[in-house]
Amino acid sequence: MPNFYTDNEDILFLFEHMDLAEIATLQEDGFAPTDGPGREYAPRDAADAIDNYRRILSITGDVAANRIAPRAETVDRDGHTLNLDGTVTLGEEVRENLKVLAQADLMGFTLPRRYGGINCPNLVYTMAIEIVSRADASLMNIFGLQGIAETINAFADEATKAEFLPRFARGELTGAMVLTEPDAGSDLQAVSLRAWQDDDGQWRLNGVKRFITNGCGDVLLTLARSEPDVRDGRGLSLFLAERNPRIKVRHLEEKLGIHGSPTCELVYDDAPARLIGERQLGLIRYIMSLMNGARVGIAAQSLGIAEAAYRVAREYAHTRKQFGISIERLPAVAEMVTDMKIAVEASRALTYETSRLCDLEHNTLRILEEEERSLRTLSKDEKKKHRGDARVFKRLNGMLTPMSKYYGSEMCNRVASDAIQVLGGSGYMQDYPAERLFRDARITTIYEGTSQLQIVAAVRGVCSGAFEKQVTEYEKREFKDKALHALKQQLGEGTQQVLEGVAFVRGRGNEYMDLYGRKLVDAAAAVLIGHLFLRQAEDSQRKRLVAQRFIDREMPTLRRDLELVCSGDRAPLEHFDAIAGPPVVK
Repeated sequence: MPNFYTDNEDILFLFEHMDLAEIATLQEDGFAPTDGPGREYAPRDAADAIDNYRRILSITGDVAANRIAPRAETVDRDGHTLNLDGTVTLGEEVRENLKVLAQADLMGFTLPRRYGGINCPNLVYTMAIEIVSRADASLMNIFGLQGIAETINAFADEATKAEFLPRFARGELTGAMVLTEPDAGSDLQAVSLRAWQDDDGQWRLNGVKRFITNGCGDVLLTLARSEPDVRDGRGLSLFLAERNPRIKVRHLEEKLGIHGSPTCELVYDDAPARLIGERQLGLIRYIMSLMNGARVGIAAQSLGIAEAAYRVAREYAHTRKQFGISIERLPAVAEMVTDMKIAVEASRALTYETSRLCDLEHNTLRILEEEERSLRTLSKDEKKKHRGDARVFKRLNGMLTPMSKYYGSEMCNRVASDAIQVLGGSGYMQDYPAERLFRDARITTIYEGTSQLQIVAAVRGVCSGAFEKQVTEYEKREFKDKALHALKQQLGEGTQQVLEGVAFVRGRGNEYMDLYGRKLVDAAAAVLIGHLFLRQAEDSQRKRLVAQRFIDREMPTLRRDLELVCSGDRAPLEHFDAIAGPPVVK
């Protein structure tokens, strides 16, 4: 029987070659004995934990390949039903998919065992999201919303945790992140949905939300304006609203792709809700934390779609014969298929490394928070070290998280498009899944922040020292092999060109930085991924070829882009009206 974990050699390679022992040790608090529910399932040591992760991913791969993937076409075709009472009935196949995920105990992936979760690190969850997305990207939009439960676990009071988290872990509840409004999309500081307290002190929500993924879910984490006199992000708080008759789905969006994921317009009619955490921290702290996790999730979803698209193209190119040979032997097709494969692995290397570093940050912050709450004792030196580590990880992940989402989603769209090209006319037809994957891919560069917004966030990390610091760490690795050493030298030259570009744009202000942000982020990502490939190449002859091809292709592009960055050309800004012409107003 197929298995989307065990048949993916690159995921298997990374699972064995990334330092999961370090992550597991932090995740499990050094494997100290614990009390309370779930303690009998806690791993004894790092090897035991890693074996658990391997088993969990194998189960995920089995479910994805044999239960979810065969339903994907039906899910795409059937969609969901909006009922007259403002509720939504999910498609039958989607309900079955959620049921089988719950039966496999995969709906509490990152939750602590005391709530019925399986306490996996986010790196393993990222791998699972990719595997599920390869089977059906639309299902990931429900499976991947486990960040809702994570946010409740991180910021809600104990009573709220005890009430909701076990039900999330059992798969009894699904959630939604309810942020966007008709006039507040990318600019969440403009959110206007009103939060107010009645005479009994009950919080109530009133207003409209739009483009809400799984907005028909049971638990709606809702960003609302609790301070009417504060118009920016400081006036926003986070609320938990359960599905009830005062929250109605007014409209189900008809979309290009991901048809199995219901996207809703919601109307809140003084709906009861409870405050999560403290007032005024909804956007500033809680939603930013939630969105960072969601963006890594979209990077993983992009990997799943791209992996599926690549495999469709690879199989077709191998079996389709033209001019007496398989088309994979035609140079133009061979180049396309080869570069599709490398692109997927490049994004996977960056996304998994980002997830690993996010795990280090999250666990470091958790340890510090538990010390503040007197749940553990740290020495002065331990506390100082954890605080220093947390600052480093936060700064680094502030760059890598948007970079991974941008890089992965753009890669996904290219690979899905190239898959159709490899199949030719057949790829344009519904006889093959390539057209569905192409439609599903398109949203990845838009939701959870467009590519343009990810670039704005990532380029500030590139220009503020995070890139230089991480590259410096990577460059400490020495390679005895002459070929790998030569590739490292190429990357060193690329690093210097990136830093020269950074120095140039920093002297010309944020507007110029944003104008050339894409080229700077592309160049920085190429260098970082190149170093990750070199580390992989030490243990694999095939990865040596991948690293060689990637670096040989990317460094000329880097040099060209950095030449443009340092040109000083501001034509799109200074001559916009003349070049773009007058707007057509109907």
